[in-house]
Amino acid sequence: MADIRVLVADDEPLARRGVRQLLAPHADMTVVGESRNGPETLRALDALQPDLLFLDVQMPEMDGFAVLRARGADRMPAVVFVTAHDRFAVRAFEAYAIDYLVKPIHVERFEAALERVRERLALMQAADLSKKLTALLAAEREKKGIERLVVPAAASDLVIPVAEIDWIGADDYYARLYVGAKSYLLRESLSSLETRLDPSRFARLHRAAIVQLDRVREVRATARGEEAILRDGSRIPVSRRRRASLDRLLRPRG
Repeated sequence: MADIRVLVADDEPLARRGVRQLLAPHADMTVVGESRNGPETLRALDALQPDLLFLDVQMPEMDGFAVLRARGADRMPAVVFVTAHDRFAVRAFEAYAIDYLVKPIHVERFEAALERVRERLALMQAADLSKKLTALLAAEREKKGIERLVVPAAASDLVIPVAEIDWIGADDYYARLYVGAKSYLLRESLSSLETRLDPSRFARLHRAAIVQLDRVREVRATARGEEAILRDGSRIPVSRRRRASLDRLLRPRG
């Protein structure tokens, strides 16, 4: 793991120094700051973004549990509670603390707490990496677009490969898929479909039509504006706002 950034929150200077001294032999632990009370701790959490917080339960103005409530458990780093009284132990673990240390802190107990911290952070790091990879793969799939659409029919569902679609028109709140000589009504809006189709293969020519680009035979000017003529003879109006983007898609730079 990379260096673990540590914030030490305790109203007693000697206690803060003690934690620093116990951390000193551990090269993977870097103390990035100290705080003396609840409000200072909240500000330090925002400013320093530590990975680990040694948090005194009893501090002036706001105790450790109040800090956690104010910050929110989902925004807290890993937490090790520190206090002179073991009666807070149950509450500490209910607050999802990784560990709980009672003053005076013994070296062996401190070392054990650090090992628990390392294990937890490694698991969190692995889970975060997995989430990022999953999101990246999903984004890549989304960039390429869906490969098929499922259209409910009377007796069954029809699976239509998007490669077979010539163009898609708006039909009230739904979309109508034009596939050769046939058309199918899909219960999805054109705007929703546009986000799921491969933008290198499909283009929206105006608010009521999306075309598959390799079906476009020519784009010509008419008395009413420009239109795209597809291979099957369909004529799709091209809005002035979308004309430039259509031209870029039809004439990609090498």
